[in-house]
Amino acid sequence: MLTHLRPAFVMMVLFTVVFGLAYPLAITGVAGLAFPHQAGGSLEMSGPNVVGSSLIAQGFSKPKYLHPRPSAAGKGWDPMNSGGSNLGPLDSSLKDRVAAAAKDLRKENPGAAIPADAVTTSGSGLDPDVSPQNARFQAPRIAKARGLTVMEVEATIAAQTEAPLLGFIGQPRVNVLAVNRALDARYPTAQRGG
Repeated sequence: MLTHLRPAFVMMVLFTVVFGLAYPLAITGVAGLAFPHQAGGSLEMSGPNVVGSSLIAQGFSKPKYLHPRPSAAGKGWDPMNSGGSNLGPLDSSLKDRVAAAAKDLRKENPGAAIPADAVTTSGSGLDPDVSPQNARFQAPRIAKARGLTVMEVEATIAAQTEAPLLGFIGQPRVNVLAVNRALDARYPTAQRGG
């Protein structure tokens, strides 16, 4: 009986070492060498300080910033609690949340059509991007808060709009952190009284 257990035990240890340690470490090392920014979490820096990640939404709420989609990740944008709300279209709490968000957005930009992603969460609850329509919807608020023209804000948004991958995979998108960093770099609010 021991003669049958020994090869099984040796194979278990061998496969654990190879596929549980060596292979993941090798892939992590190759990814770190080939794509260091992405493998490091796509962290965005301002001098020595980390200001965020281009892969995870943050809760920008000041009027001078582009706001992300609503979050379903815990209390705000908690990456340790990501996931969809799992609320169906007939769920009254979803309807109430969307209606309240739409009411607030109508006050912000009366008469404009509200983009769907301005009131709905993403599957992860941490989507770092918004649609170009959502970004342009927010342009008047940002312009007013920064003392800019809407055209200046829309130009910054247009410069940060990413096309679908390979021209046909996905939708055009705007990274919220990238726009906010570009706005701060190009139009610092301290110089404009905002």
